[in-house]
Amino acid sequence: MPTDSAPHLIVPFAGCSGDDWLQAMSSIELTNLGKLLGGMKGVETDAGQADSLCPPHERLLAKAWGLPASADGLIPWAALEAKANLNEGWAVITPCHWAMGREHATLTDPATLGLLEAESRTLLAAMQPYFATEGITLHYLEPTRWLANGEVFCSLPTASLDRVLGRNVDRWLPPSKQIKLLQNEMQMLLYTHSVNDERAAKGQRSINSFWVSGSGALTHAAIEAPQVSLTRALAASAFANDWTAYTQAWAQLDATEIAQLLTQQKSGKTVRVSLCGESNAMTFETIKQGFLAQIKNVLSPQPPFKKLKQLQK
Repeated sequence: MPTDSAPHLIVPFAGCSGDDWLQAMSSIELTNLGKLLGGMKGVETDAGQADSLCPPHERLLAKAWGLPASADGLIPWAALEAKANLNEGWAVITPCHWAMGREHATLTDPATLGLLEAESRTLLAAMQPYFATEGITLHYLEPTRWLANGEVFCSLPTASLDRVLGRNVDRWLPPSKQIKLLQNEMQMLLYTHSVNDERAAKGQRSINSFWVSGSGALTHAAIEAPQVSLTRALAASAFANDWTAYTQAWAQLDATEIAQLLTQQKSGKTVRVSLCGESNAMTFETIKQGFLAQIKNVLSPQPPFKKLKQLQK
């Protein structure tokens, strides 16, 4: 059985789809990851679907925190962040830019928008009355991350931003007439808003819509899980399909957080690492090895590429 108290690193986007990813990863060594996995065994596999609303790294993190996930798209991240009362509906609202194409809209990574706090607070104040008519209250958290509470979010499944960034939003929209109405209203409101006029004058993309994610309600208190960490080191380059930057980010991760886990493992501690793809995740945990096996792993570590390729399945 996995050791719940063991340091545990979750690595989203450790494996990605496509031949470009395969070609890029075939040329990188990731020496520390190879040594780390050489002293481990697989203890858990999370087999999902590429079209699930919650990606595997979020499912693993939710499990570690003991969060309820009664249905796909209902991991109550917002309720946890808000320290909400039990059974209150909450969600994350992300002010964002939808790039409008001829046939569909694509969600742009909010991290690339350079949205300032003053701009975000001004937009929230303008949007709040419309949300209030639907029984929703907005709460500022940071420029591209607001919280919202309202009964509609108790049972409304929503797609993680990690599912939607850079993709056609249509298939991921929540099945809610209220949210659809609000999105239509906000697109009209934001089209002529002074914040966007000022952004356009500076050559910046407009804030023309919002995304809902992290919805649900806490049914019991979450579990403190300080030993579990999730790295975003590979996210930005994966979203951008920039495989040169991606391999550089992997090399940096291998030299830092992976190296730290390896040091702990060498000192005799049990550690865990979860490698996550778009659909699946594999979790590995330290095993006790004989002296000869340890020497072999140090002198001839197995390249981790074979295991990472399995995340494409």
